[in-house]
Amino acid sequence: MLNSKELIEITGISRATLNNYVALGILPNPVVKTPVGGEGRATRLGYFDDDAVDCIKRVQEMKKQGYSMAQIAEELGGKVTPTPAVPSPAKTSSSDGEQGSLTHLSFAASVDSFPGPAYMVNNNFELIWWNESASESFFGRDRDLPGDLESRNLLRLLFTAQPASDERQLEDLLTPHMAAAKKRLSQQALIKLYSAISSDELSVLKGIYDNVDAIGKEAMIHFPAMLRSQNGESEVYDLYICFYREGILFTYSPVQLDDNFLLDFLSKRNHVINELLRKRKPYLTNVAVMVADLQDSTRICSELPAEEYFELINDIWQQSEPIFRKYYGTYGKHAGDGMVYYFFPQPDCDYKLNAVRCSLELQKMMKQITQQWQSRKGWFSDLLLNIGINEGQEWFGSFHAGGHVEFTVLGETINHASRVSDFARDGSVWTTKSMLNQIPFDKRKKIAFGISRKTQRGDTVFVSDTYASLGSLLDEEHRTYKKFRDVHMLPITEIRDFLDPDL
Repeated sequence: MLNSKELIEITGISRATLNNYVALGILPNPVVKTPVGGEGRATRLGYFDDDAVDCIKRVQEMKKQGYSMAQIAEELGGKVTPTPAVPSPAKTSSSDGEQGSLTHLSFAASVDSFPGPAYMVNNNFELIWWNESASESFFGRDRDLPGDLESRNLLRLLFTAQPASDERQLEDLLTPHMAAAKKRLSQQALIKLYSAISSDELSVLKGIYDNVDAIGKEAMIHFPAMLRSQNGESEVYDLYICFYREGILFTYSPVQLDDNFLLDFLSKRNHVINELLRKRKPYLTNVAVMVADLQDSTRICSELPAEEYFELINDIWQQSEPIFRKYYGTYGKHAGDGMVYYFFPQPDCDYKLNAVRCSLELQKMMKQITQQWQSRKGWFSDLLLNIGINEGQEWFGSFHAGGHVEFTVLGETINHASRVSDFARDGSVWTTKSMLNQIPFDKRKKIAFGISRKTQRGDTVFVSDTYASLGSLLDEEHRTYKKFRDVHMLPITEIRDFLDPDL
């Protein structure tokens, strides 16, 4: 019989690879016993039959022929999904300097406990979260990923990832990612992602995209995967890809672990995505910010019993939620009877148009809620949501206080949106000129916007396709408000409608 040290020396494999072969059932569990004679200071070693050498050589030949570890395990009578507790193939004392036994994964209900590399991308395939194992395995322990999202494009980063040391490994690495991209992104959206890579890389991605099988409506799919360990050996993993409205999660699990722990956790979809979103890395991104505030909320509160006022506010938020989801709005916060939502770039639609269309749909919603409550209460109060929108490039992150998480954008973008919302009256939607100018002309010309002007006779006329500084539109009552001083010269306009409902 050969002990584990002798087997490693003869075959040239690593101890981690030997452990994998035992975990997969390619090699039988070793006989652990006290060594005899001159075998170092080890008090316990694992012993294998002599034919283990031939078995390992067979594995090495099959790997050269292109077999996956899962196929090899099946061919040689192994098991791809081992039992939770895997006996050690080569348990030794610490004095021998060898690693201890493999144990099953005790999986805590947290994304911090993913057993292998894990990362999440948004719908533009830009990294928004990753764990330390992913940094070490894919992006380099000492590599600081840039803060701007465009530089975090996963498809581009994978070309320089550590596991992709040759063309075959690169293709194996890219294939499941392109399958996920094909499920979520259109061909036109993928071309935008390709723009940041070289022509050779583009050719590789196009070839994989054309050949990869389309994924159905499954919320989670599985791929076998091979990753290189730090000593250069290939090890077999299960790659699970989970699809959420907010993005796609990739998580690798070593096959010697019982995946039931991981699968049980991933099945708790709401819990997982909420935790992932809370742990998103701060990043610099383009964003449209919408601030909405209920007009005359103090008066309305005084007219209603407390329980009915809370019912009204909850009614507004509950009916608005599916509208925000429809236009990919990300919840920011509810401050009393006001709210903040963020709209980020999307692969197949304009996030600025999403903000505009969402605001106009909220207007229609408020008219319906007004009718319902007027009929119910027999009162004449109008329920009006004053909306301000702005766009800019800002840092996006989250604040944590105990179990409460608040997403926020830093900078002037949200401050200006808030001031514009304060200015808006009678349920109107106002936006900054810079925001509207970011929308392509062919789409912007279908938006009805402008400024109401007074004629010499005192009549009010709506002048379309015009802007005005916020300060020039203030009446005498509001002209001295301190909260408008910093935006006195900000060009704004009122949005009234879409001329094309299918825009």
